[in-house]
Amino acid sequence: MCWKERTVKQMREEFVRRVLAKEKSKAALCREYGISRPTGDKWLQRYQEDQPLSDRSRAPKTQPGRIAPEVEASIVQLRRQYPALGAEKLHKMMENMGHQSLPCVRTFNNIFARNHLISKEASLAAKHIQRFEKERPNVMWQTDFKGNFALANGVRCHPLNILDDRSRFCLCTEALENEKFSTVKPVFERVFSEFGLPFSLLCDNGNPWGTSQSTGYTTFEVWLMELGVLTLHGRPLHPQTQGKQERFNRSFTRECLAGKTFQDLADAQKAFDSYRTFYNTVRPHSALDLAVPASVYTESLREFPKHISDWDYGADCKLCKVKQNGYFNFEGQGYFLSEAFQDKHIAVRESHLPGQITLLFRQFRIGRIDREKRVFTMKRIYRLTGDPRENV
Repeated sequence: MCWKERTVKQMREEFVRRVLAKEKSKAALCREYGISRPTGDKWLQRYQEDQPLSDRSRAPKTQPGRIAPEVEASIVQLRRQYPALGAEKLHKMMENMGHQSLPCVRTFNNIFARNHLISKEASLAAKHIQRFEKERPNVMWQTDFKGNFALANGVRCHPLNILDDRSRFCLCTEALENEKFSTVKPVFERVFSEFGLPFSLLCDNGNPWGTSQSTGYTTFEVWLMELGVLTLHGRPLHPQTQGKQERFNRSFTRECLAGKTFQDLADAQKAFDSYRTFYNTVRPHSALDLAVPASVYTESLREFPKHISDWDYGADCKLCKVKQNGYFNFEGQGYFLSEAFQDKHIAVRESHLPGQITLLFRQFRIGRIDREKRVFTMKRIYRLTGDPRENV
């Protein structure tokens, strides 16, 4: 038989008519039409029940898993509002907002794809990251400038960010006009007054945090030592040391700066404050099992002192005053330490290493000198007790 000349429905109707007309036995007609006996019986039953002989849809009559249009619309709207956030974070945000009956994270990605809200490049960029973090908040903070960019009024904005290592809580996002210590210090004073002091602060080697010169210390480092805060520096040309800060800077750039033009520093600061609130209290963080940083962070118990008190070095130390040119005298020999210590007293005591003396500034070891050769053998800041680095 030439099936191509007739539709499937027409073929079935013909089969039924011939069975009812008893042209042949039902078995013979089934063989002629190339169908099984149960299929032939099914077509006859449909005809007798006055049901159509065309193919029925195999889709279920009810689709309990189907996403409600208003839910999908909310998902699409949130994705467009926060295009830099992935499905997992947006899913958690909608849960926190009180949305009920949300689809799974994979379905979120499917919705993004069919609405052209996800790119192949973004999918390929997602990868597992091995994380290292301190055991509790305020053990270490990280700080960095996020480059600089021009404002509409011609001034350049230098965003300063301060982040807690454990909780990822953003303590500060400040729009500054330069990166000088005199500009940075009031910001840190305000942050210290609000949140207390960290045990240590991790930063890069650029100004005002550090120096590329092996001979000196910065005013910023000396000031932090007076507050009892250890300054740690990342390895030069190795941004992975400050991985959390670098990751925050990328998020800050994509979610706050990208495509924006700010009129002046005040306009930029308004946007920075809004983003900081969003980042700390709304935006889920994958490193925190999708909790928000504000739910993990707690303020430091170490208060910011209003006045710097004198330090008692003990009877086994000799005090030396650093001159304005950064030199101090010991046993008739002048040694250059750093202008950052000018008019401050350091302590000198015998080292546990033979033939060497140790330089102290408050609770920190800041150098060693070979007594015979009269040269520095070490210039670096170490906490006398509880330093996080090995072999100090």
